[in-house]
Amino acid sequence: MTTGGAGPVAVRVPPGVPVRLAVWVLHLALPLAGLWLLLGVPAADVRLEHDPTHFWLVFLGAAVNVGLATMVARAARRRRDARLLLVGLGFLAAAVFLGLHALATPGVLLGSRNGGFALATPVGLALGALFTAASAADLPPSRTAVVLRLAPWLRSGLLAVAAVWGVVSMLGIPPLADPQLAERLSGPLVAVAVTAVVLYVVVALRYLQLYRRRRSVMLLSIITANALLAESMIAVTLGTTWHLTWWLWHVLMAVAFGYIAYSVYVTYQREGATTGLFDAIGTEETVQAVRAEYGAALEMLVTAVQRQEAGELSASEMGLITAGMAGRFGLSEGQTAVLGRAASALRADREQIGRLGVLVAIGHESRVRLSEDVLLRRAVRRVAAGFDGHGVRVGLLHDGRLHFPEELSTVPGWTVGADVARRAADLHGLAASEVDHDTLACPLTVKDRPAGVLLAHRPGGFSERDRSLLASLASQLSMGLENARLYHQLDGLFHQYMSPDVATALLADPEQAALGGAVVEVTAVFADLRGFTTFSERSSPEEIVTMLNRYFEVATAAVLAEGGTVVQFVGDALMALFNAPARQPDHPLRAGRAALALQTHAETVAADRPGWPRFRVGVNTGPALVGNIGSTALRNFNAMGDAVNVAARLQTEARPGQVVIGGATRARLPPHAIVEALGPLVLKGRQEPVAAFRLCSLEP
Repeated sequence: MTTGGAGPVAVRVPPGVPVRLAVWVLHLALPLAGLWLLLGVPAADVRLEHDPTHFWLVFLGAAVNVGLATMVARAARRRRDARLLLVGLGFLAAAVFLGLHALATPGVLLGSRNGGFALATPVGLALGALFTAASAADLPPSRTAVVLRLAPWLRSGLLAVAAVWGVVSMLGIPPLADPQLAERLSGPLVAVAVTAVVLYVVVALRYLQLYRRRRSVMLLSIITANALLAESMIAVTLGTTWHLTWWLWHVLMAVAFGYIAYSVYVTYQREGATTGLFDAIGTEETVQAVRAEYGAALEMLVTAVQRQEAGELSASEMGLITAGMAGRFGLSEGQTAVLGRAASALRADREQIGRLGVLVAIGHESRVRLSEDVLLRRAVRRVAAGFDGHGVRVGLLHDGRLHFPEELSTVPGWTVGADVARRAADLHGLAASEVDHDTLACPLTVKDRPAGVLLAHRPGGFSERDRSLLASLASQLSMGLENARLYHQLDGLFHQYMSPDVATALLADPEQAALGGAVVEVTAVFADLRGFTTFSERSSPEEIVTMLNRYFEVATAAVLAEGGTVVQFVGDALMALFNAPARQPDHPLRAGRAALALQTHAETVAADRPGWPRFRVGVNTGPALVGNIGSTALRNFNAMGDAVNVAARLQTEARPGQVVIGGATRARLPPHAIVEALGPLVLKGRQEPVAAFRLCSLEP
């Protein structure tokens, strides 16, 4: 886009390409564009011969490489990392042959140009490409061990080749003495250059993949240097000696290695130590080992910080620990301080996470079947484990006074003074308040009314974060306390009017209270008192109620003991279900045992009351619709179906003290059941006779 005439041009970056990446690629492309321009316009490729400049340019590049090779080799030995070892050999190869190229500059050690002068640089860069390409490969552990074992031989061999090359070049021994050697080997040199270019490009791409996983300045510098060295090899092949194209590859080479050296310098300035400069370049095993090492060191420092805060370590002992860690990892004073702050922050975060976990756990334990006493005891135990350094005690309000049970304290023997108790009892609202310098009181409420207090004691007082967390703990305890009391009241209320199984099911899932139900196989038990009408005629209402309550008490106990559900009491009759709402695979057997136990207990109650009527019981098994039956205003849990009706009719056929069961129930009882066949009975309201049996015993 232009802004009129010869105005400035705005370069558009393609969508999806980061601006930094586009700028980086643009800078790398500029040398190739310059080479293309010089080759396309030969007149621009002027000759510039200046031996001292050439010497110092190449010599300084070689010196930089020697430094890099030394530092990387040291890191490779320390980490026993094959990749770092090969990268270091690549730097070393480039360093020694660049040094030979510098020393072979005409007018330095030799009076004229020879073959060693021309070939040293491409040979050194090609060897460097081989070592660097090998470093880019993911070597298995077996190959890594081989590389580490051969490291001294590789280094010695490389130095020996360079030494022989230098001696032959300096002494003018053929074939390196031939000034035209490079021209005669132009074909092989082109092949070597192309191979080196391909290797450098592959290395750059491979390290780019690594950089995406590990963002590191050193990795980025390695990528950039390999791209520049690939361009340098292109210029070596196409350039003319002492012309601008020839100087271009010298500059590219110097910039490549100089950029790595500059990255090392910047990283050192930022971190203040040489340890770990090249860790990001290492193998995955090295990176994992470094992380594990630093993780272990951080854990050790976290432990030391905790011990110092607990008074177990003095300041001088803590200083020795941090100094030892700094020496172990080569950390600067600033890095050691940062690591110490990180350890303190990590310890604080873990402490905070642990305390939040206590809040979550207390919230989870605020459930239906957890009593107030159990809830508070568990909460105190969790606080003792999660709130290290804090003493916590719970006081409950009874008859307008605070009572502090010993079992609701994390500190055995903690005596709450009268003054502290009075101040805690005077708290209003939900805000936490310090009742003395080291004790914080947080009110516990139920329905926004005072119910108790949470006392927390910590030497040295409380931070704002401590206050907020303890207030949250008190709020969580208040909700748990309110839920426990509410559920206790509901549980007691429901169980007074319905079976425990029905009450529990409704508390757990209120949707079950909706009208309707499902067809389920059940065993129904009906029991009534034969002669109840006659007894009622000659007895007072008080005597009738007393008799019914005594009978129903033992009858209900017999049903509940077998896991049955007492559905309803109608006058002198009782109806119970088995296999609803709780599922019971052996429900016929349970119902039979409950019926026999009912008769046994009822006989015990009536043993000294000959005038009281006796129970007769009917039992039958079959499908029935089980659920809530009635209206939207008033409903009842019940079962409807032919099997239930048959159970009611069988009860009318039983004599006082007997249990009569249907054929379906008899078929599901164990073989040792003792029954007496009553034959097919014609029941009221049914056309077909029903098989009936008197159940005598279920004892094996």
